[in-house]
Amino acid sequence: MELAELWSFALNAARRLIRGASPRGLGARRLLKAGMALAVLPLTAMAAWAQAPEAAGEASLKLPDLSQVTFFGIDGHKLLLFGILFCVFGLIFGLTIYQRLKNLSVHRSMREISELIYETCKTYLITQGKFLVLLETFIAVVIVLYFGVLLHMDAFRVFIILLFSILGIAGSYSVAWFGIRVNTFANSRTAFASLRGKPYPIYKIPLDSGMSIGMMLISVELLMMLFILLFVPGDYAGPCFIGFAIGESLGAAALRIAGGIFTKIADIGSDLMKIVFRIKEDDARNPGVIADCTGDNAGDSVGPSADGFETYGVTGVALITFILLGVSNPTTQVQLLVWIFVMRIAMLVASAASYFINGAIARARYLNADHMNFEAPLTSLVWLTSIVSIAMTYAISWLVIPSLAGDTTQWWKLATIISCGTLAGAVIPELVKVFTSTESRHVKEVVISAQEGGASLGILSGFVAGNFSAYYLGLAMAGLMSIAYMVGLQGLSNMMIAAPIFAFGLVAFGFLGMGPVTIAVDSYGPVTDNAQSVFELSLIEQIPGIHQELQRDFRIDANFGRAKDLLEENDGAGNTFKATAKPVLIGTAVVGATTMIFSIIMALTSGLTENVDKLSLLHAPFLLGIIAGGAMIYWFTGASTQAVTTGAYRAVEFIKANIRLESVERASVADSKKVVEICTQYAQKGMLNIFIAVFFAALSFAFVEPFFFIGYLISIAMFGLFQAIFMANAGAAWDNAKKIVEVELKQKGTELHAATVIGDTVGDPFKDTSSVALNPVIKFTTLFGLLAVELAVQLTATSGALITHLLAAIFFVISFTFVYRSFYSMRIRPSEGAKEVSRATAD
Repeated sequence: MELAELWSFALNAARRLIRGASPRGLGARRLLKAGMALAVLPLTAMAAWAQAPEAAGEASLKLPDLSQVTFFGIDGHKLLLFGILFCVFGLIFGLTIYQRLKNLSVHRSMREISELIYETCKTYLITQGKFLVLLETFIAVVIVLYFGVLLHMDAFRVFIILLFSILGIAGSYSVAWFGIRVNTFANSRTAFASLRGKPYPIYKIPLDSGMSIGMMLISVELLMMLFILLFVPGDYAGPCFIGFAIGESLGAAALRIAGGIFTKIADIGSDLMKIVFRIKEDDARNPGVIADCTGDNAGDSVGPSADGFETYGVTGVALITFILLGVSNPTTQVQLLVWIFVMRIAMLVASAASYFINGAIARARYLNADHMNFEAPLTSLVWLTSIVSIAMTYAISWLVIPSLAGDTTQWWKLATIISCGTLAGAVIPELVKVFTSTESRHVKEVVISAQEGGASLGILSGFVAGNFSAYYLGLAMAGLMSIAYMVGLQGLSNMMIAAPIFAFGLVAFGFLGMGPVTIAVDSYGPVTDNAQSVFELSLIEQIPGIHQELQRDFRIDANFGRAKDLLEENDGAGNTFKATAKPVLIGTAVVGATTMIFSIIMALTSGLTENVDKLSLLHAPFLLGIIAGGAMIYWFTGASTQAVTTGAYRAVEFIKANIRLESVERASVADSKKVVEICTQYAQKGMLNIFIAVFFAALSFAFVEPFFFIGYLISIAMFGLFQAIFMANAGAAWDNAKKIVEVELKQKGTELHAATVIGDTVGDPFKDTSSVALNPVIKFTTLFGLLAVELAVQLTATSGALITHLLAAIFFVISFTFVYRSFYSMRIRPSEGAKEVSRATAD
């Protein structure tokens, strides 16, 4: 296409989308072309006006020669080559557990259900893969025009940068797929293991599944980053790291947002049937249950896997960028880069070692026990990993950087700063449990409130839990970051500028020190949730001669009632630990974003030598940017929840019209697939509106004024942190309040149960859609902002502020259009029957 044709097609595509054309209405091929054309809009004008500016900022980052410094008599490049072996061992570890889970015993009725769930998950992931191609097109066009057209890089260099961007998004997608496959093996095996009536196996299988995902995820991520560091030429590596991080951030954002919308449409649609028809949890006759199981994986497995992959990578890129921009001495740069990657490798080892040690202890304590607290061994695993990681942090630092820029004390100071983050990875889950565990006084308060005041008072008590949790977690993060800040003042400034920012980046790094274990306890929840559903959907209790078959083939004397009680109890622990991982990931996003924002500040202030006064509330655009960031966070919360609300309305409408409770044992596969289709449709529509609005808002605000954009980035990080913590923990409190009523009080089908189910459905989009998706949105906006603000600065320098502000206005109109669409094209349009009720009420 010629330039004029691209503009014309982009504007026509925008008009069609503005009028409300759905992605399906545009057609896949035309939607792809529309995405390309819309992505060109920010840059075609600049390509026409820009002269040949010199490469700046992240585009000019150049890695030092790692072989110029020796460690233990080995140069840095060769030392890190050994790290690839540890990554390979991590992959083998993950695949070994995967194979072991696959080979576990399982009854055919349960295996058939788990395979049906996997098939629907595959369909969802394939659909999402096509959608990711569209979103990657946006970024690919930006990369090609920025690096190729504006910075006049040669075609091969642009190709390499683009390739790593694609690898980033492919990495997020691949680990998400692996996570679904492992979890859908584990769910049926966990359900089957419950038939033995012992709690230990149904704790062990979900944890093994999560650890397999965690080790695979971190190993793949670390392997990719080591490849860039070791095998990509130094003058290519900086932009490749940025391209890789943007790609994986984009993939995580899409999978997290769409998965969160999907899973909560399905969950709400399924849960409300318990109230409407007074049927049991996961009733096989409910066509929403298979969609709910698919959603458990789409939202609670795919999302966290992609999110964890991206978080680990982006934090590393932020630190690498800081070292290259903030540290002037090449030798010190090499020492810090090698130290960070050796630490990453060591923490992989620490997680694996802690898993085996904790596993041996748990086996000795619980193998033959009839009762166990499912949360206890998970808690001990988190704390053990934290302690082992901290010990290894000090040991590795002492060995690798005994002297840094002539200072022999920096090794323990840097180790202390990282340990603040590692400690946060253990302390934050403990604080989260105070507000979300089934043993929590806050959660019990929700139940007590609902007993007398119904759903309304129960919901209010959940709001209290969420708000209190934000206070305590916020202070805990501030406290640990303060310690890191004070330690960072002790000599770090002699070797780098803005040492406190580096300290905060290391805190984020420490958060991820137990990466595999954090992912493992997070992935525990979707397996336990699915295991309950698989048990009910298999209808194993109704199979003729099942007791004799289980005794003959598996030597199991099954107690079905006992099995269901154990699965429900374990699901409560899964709910709690799903909740504990969310603030760790969002905390990492915010602290890591601080380091990345510093990179933008460095470029805008020429290394903090000019315009520093504009980073102040006295500079009006900076303050206005802070206000705009808060507005964006609250819109995002509403838009993601609106997609869930409308999709759930359609799912409930379909299920109520098609559910059959008489003369059938289970819902038809066709009806179940239709519910999955509804969930996918609204997840896609919601994601499209949100992504385009976020993408063009970042461009618009970067073009308004660079320091306005800095305020905007800081604001979305801070507002996003507390909004996410509040929503995640309020939602988890409502979820486990329902679990107390079901498991401890045995009051299913009562008014109290109905009240807590209502609270849980309110909390569903809180904890699993809006809150968790803020993490990748913050990081994607910050990473994309690296390119956007440089584009704006260059255009202003070459063509004047008028053109820049005109483009800012155009981009804002596009963003606002999709903000508008996120409600008005997604709002609930009632069926004819509902319209008649509405008119009758009005009369």
